[in-house]
Amino acid sequence: MAHEPTRSGPTHYRCLGVGVGPANLSLASLLHGRTDVPNLFLDRKESFSWHDGQQLPGNTLQVSLFKDLVTLADPRNPFSFLSYLHDNGRLYHFLNAQFDAVPRVEFRNYLAWASRCNKNIVFGEAVREVGFDGVFTVRTDRRTVTADNVVVGVGSEPWVPPQVQGALGPTQFHISEYLNQAKNLGGKRVVVIGGGQSGAEAFLDMISQPSKDLPRRVSWISRRGNYFPIDDSPFTNDYYMPSHAEYFFSLDRDSRQAFNERHILTSDGISESTLRDIYQRAYLHRFVEGNVDLVGLYPNREVTEVSTGLYGGWQVTARHNDDREAVELFEADVVIWATGFRSTQMDFLDPIADRLERDGDELRIDEDYAVHWDGPDDRRIFVQNAARGQRGLADPNLSLNAWRSQRIADRLGKVSSNDQLPSFIEWSTKMGARAGRDT
Repeated sequence: MAHEPTRSGPTHYRCLGVGVGPANLSLASLLHGRTDVPNLFLDRKESFSWHDGQQLPGNTLQVSLFKDLVTLADPRNPFSFLSYLHDNGRLYHFLNAQFDAVPRVEFRNYLAWASRCNKNIVFGEAVREVGFDGVFTVRTDRRTVTADNVVVGVGSEPWVPPQVQGALGPTQFHISEYLNQAKNLGGKRVVVIGGGQSGAEAFLDMISQPSKDLPRRVSWISRRGNYFPIDDSPFTNDYYMPSHAEYFFSLDRDSRQAFNERHILTSDGISESTLRDIYQRAYLHRFVEGNVDLVGLYPNREVTEVSTGLYGGWQVTARHNDDREAVELFEADVVIWATGFRSTQMDFLDPIADRLERDGDELRIDEDYAVHWDGPDDRRIFVQNAARGQRGLADPNLSLNAWRSQRIADRLGKVSSNDQLPSFIEWSTKMGARAGRDT
């Protein structure tokens, strides 16, 4: 069925992006200057932010600087991390600093720079709803525009167990609020819940304070059997290459889910440098400074309840995974939930929600991240960073950010980019072939 050509005028776009986190910021950077794909990206925030409440001094990225917004898709793009350093006159200084990894706050500033340099990005404008009548009608809190395609990249939001959501506040909060809320902890009892990188960073920060600002005790509880490092070895990193992303997409849902559970530490483990720093601080506190009660490490436990303490504060109840009958109680003045993030709800899609196919809890996507629906093939909604069940652990990760955006950009522009060479590993079976021989 033929459809009307793209409408002209300032209120119609080939691509309308909802949300400006790293995912859609990558796409906006790749589309910048593309006259064949008029585009606009909107975000309800007043300005760019990226884990601003967790930008602790000394924190670094867990991925290479080449995994920026554009380099792995278009190394010549002016929105690369190296372009940011050059544009700000500190490329030589960065080289001379010899960082083992990119400081996370520097990468956050790079992302903010990219958002400021792109005239097609607008902050402070919230998308209220997306409807469809031949083209997508996007209503914001300021105006109504139309678009041939909508790319949703609203990212994720903090997650805590439902039973504690009503108790959040100054003394019980998610790790995303750490910089704002974790103040004046000197002499207090703190419990950190969650054994990933963010929990490790908060724990390390608290036990690294000057003596007068040290908490009385910091207990770190994790469901995992230990405080495990991230698996960053070469062959493991093949999971974060396009060729494996394509293989993963071809698997059935049960196989994909099992893979994600089995290999969670490839994306959600703790940097070895952070673990080493924690262990060294624990050693110094206990054996050198005689502060034997500061550090409490409690892996292999699941928190089952947080209730009001008998004498104020909070009482955290946990069970040991190897002894489910045993209950441990932790008295706390402050509870910090380092329990990760979940995909943000896309309520603005409600007007067309019944036309969009689902795959479990996710919108069902095709190989180019376009949602399957009952509408025309040349009008699409794409989703970014919202398909881990279909695209694997790399989906919310920075590793394939630029590649995914390039897939979407190619679809929008009806072009095809050159693919990188496949992995050394043969992920899929070659039917009828003998292993080790040409076919």
